[in-house]
Amino acid sequence: MASLNLDALERRLGVTGLAPLTGGASSLTLQGTLDDLAVVVKVAPPGLPPVGHRDVLRQARIMRALAGRDVPVPEVLIEDDGDPPAFVMTRIDGETFEPLFDATVMGQPVAQRFLAAARVLAALHVLSPARLGLADEPVVDAAAEVERWSATLRTVDPALVPGWEEVGSALLSRVPTPLGPSVVHGDFRLGNLVSTGEAVAAVIDWEIWSLGDPRVDLGWFLINADPSTYARPSPYVAAVPTRSALVDAYGEAPDVEWFMALACFKSAATWSLIVKHNRRRTAPAADLEAMASTLPRLLRRATQLVA
Repeated sequence: MASLNLDALERRLGVTGLAPLTGGASSLTLQGTLDDLAVVVKVAPPGLPPVGHRDVLRQARIMRALAGRDVPVPEVLIEDDGDPPAFVMTRIDGETFEPLFDATVMGQPVAQRFLAAARVLAALHVLSPARLGLADEPVVDAAAEVERWSATLRTVDPALVPGWEEVGSALLSRVPTPLGPSVVHGDFRLGNLVSTGEAVAAVIDWEIWSLGDPRVDLGWFLINADPSTYARPSPYVAAVPTRSALVDAYGEAPDVEWFMALACFKSAATWSLIVKHNRRRTAPAADLEAMASTLPRLLRRATQLVA
């Protein structure tokens, strides 16, 4: 991948003091200042086609569509289709914090944030894509989600994900009657929200949004809110609301167990890819390698849920 020329990007966007900001795996995330306003800049990786999850202007599109709705998002200030494409948005004050992946005690109102997140997710899913100006977007059904993650799993060492083909077949044989289509964030969890106190200040990281069944988001949110999913040590285990409390905060969701199974399948696929790439590094990260032992458990849990 080509290197990013920050000086040239500053001149293009009129932003000063650009520096890396942690976050975003598919596009580059920078922080800077625009007319004394703190901003965040998303940039497509130089030298790679800005398509799919690297299409930063598509991320800007959904955030513009949601402006002024009940789903808080940063304000998009500038869109630039140069080489590489980029957009500028306001930087929202608050914290991005994944309680069950962070062993640090921060004293945050974890239970309230989870419940607030469930309500924001419901507010997202009731919005009409057509009224948001997104009627031209393709709809990705639940079966296509299974196929998508199956394609990822075919690229990794089978020993990492034993029996994934059987899990995928079980999911495809029991696909629920569809709902929606709705706007699907694709990675909705506390780590992709900016929170202040008990409230959600902004939903961020729209790299893989789509139109589809809203329960794809809900299933992913629920497994990431379940301490038993990854079984990592965390001081917040007892603070997480129950699944039933989160579903009550969200609203009616038939067949949610199937979508939780899909979420476990998706998690096994994404983490297996991360482990694969980590093993190719000169000095593999121990914390990423440790996730390899979690993958079979994710697939077993998917089997139990889909049944």
